[in-house]
Amino acid sequence: MILSSVDDQGSPSVPLWKRAVLAPSVLDWIRIALLVAGVVCVLTGLLPIAEAQASVERIAPLMLFLASVIVLAELTKQAQVFDVIAARLALLGRGAYPALFLLCVAFASATTIFLNLDTTAVLLTPVMLALAPKAKIAPLPLAMTTVWLANTASLLLPVSNLTNLLALNKVGLSAPEFAVRMWLPQTVSIAITMALLWVFYWRRGVRGADRYEPAEPEPIKDTLLFWGTATACVLFIAAILAGLQIEIAAIVAAALAIAAYLIRDRGSLRPSLIPWQLLVFVTGLFLVVPTLMRHGLNDLMTALIGTEEGFGGLVRTATAGAGLSNVVNNLPAYVAGEQVVPLANHDQLLALLTGTNVGSVITPWASLATLLWFEWCRRRGVRVPLVKFMLTGAVLAICLLPAVVGVLLLS
Repeated sequence: MILSSVDDQGSPSVPLWKRAVLAPSVLDWIRIALLVAGVVCVLTGLLPIAEAQASVERIAPLMLFLASVIVLAELTKQAQVFDVIAARLALLGRGAYPALFLLCVAFASATTIFLNLDTTAVLLTPVMLALAPKAKIAPLPLAMTTVWLANTASLLLPVSNLTNLLALNKVGLSAPEFAVRMWLPQTVSIAITMALLWVFYWRRGVRGADRYEPAEPEPIKDTLLFWGTATACVLFIAAILAGLQIEIAAIVAAALAIAAYLIRDRGSLRPSLIPWQLLVFVTGLFLVVPTLMRHGLNDLMTALIGTEEGFGGLVRTATAGAGLSNVVNNLPAYVAGEQVVPLANHDQLLALLTGTNVGSVITPWASLATLLWFEWCRRRGVRVPLVKFMLTGAVLAICLLPAVVGVLLLS
């Protein structure tokens, strides 16, 4: 099966797999430039070879996870699994946009909280993008629901975000204690996200229709591929919940999906399934950021964050974390900020965590989940207006940070 995108007039355009290989986007060139910059840092001695090696070894499991989970999701999408789920969501909404909106918000929030934000970006984004043609509505509101909630719904549990796991050890909380401390900030974060999603992307004046028309699910073309890839996804989620290392769970699940295609449709196993853009970006990121930390980033973070734990101080800390997340990425931003927060300042550390989690919604590279989301939008031919994405994300971050930090002090 050849995947093709459709332009605004309904005419088929270049097959997505060919476009992914032959037409690098602006973001692709940024990713390549970042890797080149990282290699230059090593070659010039700005980053010692030993530190570069340690950094690459640290992200090796993450790279395996990225490659495996993208392959899994792409093959699952081709097997119509996401199309079927999307059609069911549209039917549950019964043509009412508010009902569909609540269903999508609940689905995205639950996936992020109980699995993690990267899984939401990988597994839920294709569902949302498949829902758009089924309900005959624009894909952008559905896609934005996924990417915003993948970030802003990642505060509640340690498994919701890798940064949460890092913070858990520093503040000395158990998983239940962490959830008790963060449930109110998480509730406020989701509520504000819902309000701005509706205003910017879902309201009548933006979506352009009063109701949508859900369609019945299409017949499944190959039941072996459908159930084989669906089973692989379920096992992937079950393995994560059981505590298996996320990269091992992804590799095994991807292998199961590939095995099904080897039996039924070998032609769909193409080199373009491998997300080279993301692998290039992450490698470059973890070479450039350690270099910056050796040459002034720690001093800058100390100056930006300060040591105060009152409301003003915590907002300052959260804003610094959010700002650096949108410049580099939320994981290195959290690590850089954590190193300059005094060990006893637990509230300040949680404010930093809040900023790096819910504030990383402005730039395409602010979080790994957002990168994964952009990858899926690119593969499905969904145009994301970058200016609107960044401006609305900035409004969301500005509204979220003081509100969430305020209730963090009350929790």
